[in-house]
Amino acid sequence: MRKANQEITDPKTLEAILQKATIVRLAMIDNGMPYLLPFNFGYSENCIYIHAAPVGKKLDVLRQNPQVCFEVEGETTTVEGDIACRWSTMYRSVIGYGKVEIVTGFDEKLQALDVIMQQHGAPANMVFDPKEVEFIVVLKLMIDSMTGKQSSNWNRLRGNSEE
Repeated sequence: MRKANQEITDPKTLEAILQKATIVRLAMIDNGMPYLLPFNFGYSENCIYIHAAPVGKKLDVLRQNPQVCFEVEGETTTVEGDIACRWSTMYRSVIGYGKVEIVTGFDEKLQALDVIMQQHGAPANMVFDPKEVEFIVVLKLMIDSMTGKQSSNWNRLRGNSEE
């Protein structure tokens, strides 16, 4: 990373960003071209879970090449300045790489759906209609590597020196 002072290396901080975010952007390769989509997701134990319809371009692309790049951002705030060039953004983000697999087992799908629901504020162990669970597809992104970055003004504007 060019600006080492903005790099987030603490695994707990990276995990906290992933646990608080609600949208992940997944970059795939479709016939040599980038293909990027945003998804609601859930994060647990170094995996990102996404639910999807059973047919569609994203599944076709992932079946051809399950290697992906992902991005999430945590808290973001526009910081106003007195002149245009003094405006900035306070942010934290995570970018990583991994491989996507399609979850096939009913119990694992239930567990993944529970993770997704909890990421968005639902209580644990919600009841799911078994027919809907069978119908949908659950994608499991197993993270191989990730890095984080925060704006240079993060600590100053948050009023802390570490996180």
